[in-house]
Amino acid sequence: MSESARDLARKLLAGNATTEAGVPGPATTVRHTAPATPAPLAGRTGPARAPRGPGRQFADHPEVAAAVAKRAAIAAISEQSGMPNPLFLPRNSPNDTVIRAMDTDLVNFSAYNYLGLSSHPRVVRAAQEALDQYGASASASRIVSGEIPLYGELEQRLAGMYDVGDAMVTTSGYLTNAGVIGFLLREGDVAFCDSLIHGSVVSGTQWAGCRRINFRHNDPDSLRSVLKMSRSGFDRALVVLEGHYSMDGTVGRVAELAAVAREFDCAVMVDEAHSLGVFGAAGHGIREHYGMAGAEVDIWMGTLSKALGSVGGFIAADAELIAAMKSSAPGVAMLTGAPAPSAIAAALAGLDVLAAEPDRVARLWHNARLFDTALRERGLDLGESQGTPIVPVIVPGEMRAGFVSAHLLRQGVYAGAISAPAVPVGKERLRFFITSEHSERQLLSTADLLAEAIALAGQLPEAMAV
Repeated sequence: MSESARDLARKLLAGNATTEAGVPGPATTVRHTAPATPAPLAGRTGPARAPRGPGRQFADHPEVAAAVAKRAAIAAISEQSGMPNPLFLPRNSPNDTVIRAMDTDLVNFSAYNYLGLSSHPRVVRAAQEALDQYGASASASRIVSGEIPLYGELEQRLAGMYDVGDAMVTTSGYLTNAGVIGFLLREGDVAFCDSLIHGSVVSGTQWAGCRRINFRHNDPDSLRSVLKMSRSGFDRALVVLEGHYSMDGTVGRVAELAAVAREFDCAVMVDEAHSLGVFGAAGHGIREHYGMAGAEVDIWMGTLSKALGSVGGFIAADAELIAAMKSSAPGVAMLTGAPAPSAIAAALAGLDVLAAEPDRVARLWHNARLFDTALRERGLDLGESQGTPIVPVIVPGEMRAGFVSAHLLRQGVYAGAISAPAVPVGKERLRFFITSEHSERQLLSTADLLAEAIALAGQLPEAMAV
């Protein structure tokens, strides 16, 4: 253990549970409790509440109160321990392999800039040129504001990549999933979802008012059993999968699951957010990885904000389905401002770089396997991950995971801690995004620092395990 780590351990393991002012110290268990029940108001029936007043209507909302309490606890721990707070870390550089923050350079594992394209000169130049020509915003939906040729060009490139009739770009990956499902399904329909499906899909099923039924993660037999029991009770059915699961680093068994879905007259939608630019020799995603025909999936969804170095989302599908969504899908295209022209130009340039420099994909996978091997050799728990560029390191306990993240930050490494509800309680983790631009030295030195930080976290009081 390094001398700085010893000093930090002594600081965190010593002292009282609370400060003189009653602020939780680093060894304090911070629990979120519901606000005390207010005294009944005269003349009212039903549950009593205190008057809230203007601007305070949501101050006692359970989620608001919990978030405020959590941020206060984290700030107190940071102040008492002298450790930096990794949340909302201010930076003044591109989100690259190395970022500038806290007046120093940090090795960065918190950006899904898998191929290093977000600051690639060709991508930045294309965005600047589009900004000069078309301005900073499309300023209206494409239906009423006229078409900029860049949009159609990108959509045709994406449709060709997926071997389907057409594509549509959108302002947000999250909104793409939610809006597409909200438009296509309704009461009487059903979405059969992998149990680890992204929250945007859950939001879409709520918007649609359809049923949502989960099957075991990546399990074709589980999907078949669920479909045998439930498919006949619904009109339209959509099986929703991911190509690369963002919290666990597992590879979607898309080809097998899509085949099962077809047995039961189900449509299939695949979220490619973290697989486009990552899988396949040319980086064309999970379809290339499995050698699938485009028609084996009804809706290919993806984002421009990960490997392509831009921002926004897209779907690629049958031309008639895309045309309907472009004109009639609220929140996706209809009544929604188009993505900024500069973002579209950046994504086009990202595809150009991907085509011209396929070695970026090879470097990405070399780095992912190197880091995965190094962590496993050090005995760290990587959950169900499969050696992909998404590497979860399980550190049970929200405070302990936060401690490890803060300790790494103090050592010059930035990696975010993930806790409930994003992951199950007891499965808190640090999540590392590997890129093609990380050096072997950065990866191996981070593996050493991480092993040290987790060992140090294991010495913290049990009160820190929650």
